[in-house]
Amino acid sequence: MEIFTFILCAYGLTQILVYSDMPLLARLRPQKDSLGGYGKVFHCPMCMGFHVGWFLMILSQFTELFSFDVSLTNFLLLGCLSSGTSYIFNMVFGDQGIKHEHKYLDKQVDAAAS
Repeated sequence: MEIFTFILCAYGLTQILVYSDMPLLARLRPQKDSLGGYGKVFHCPMCMGFHVGWFLMILSQFTELFSFDVSLTNFLLLGCLSSGTSYIFNMVFGDQGIKHEHKYLDKQVDAAAS
């Protein structure tokens, strides 16, 4: 259950940092082409998800929601877990709910109807 809580926290924090329109975060978020290209990190849920993962590992000492030892191995594993799940959830869920595209099916229907 701890890992599921970690994944949801990582996804939520990643979404807030990448997409929030709050004036404070919008002003602090650099442009994509700034900081020598590192500004892209703040616009990419996969990239930001990695950094959120290790940040939550460090914060795990101060919460009872999840508990992880602070180590280099956990740094890499939790960063990768957070990155992957944040990206997957971002691709599945959007502002209007579950994303769905039927490009392939639409082509088949158009061909059959003509």
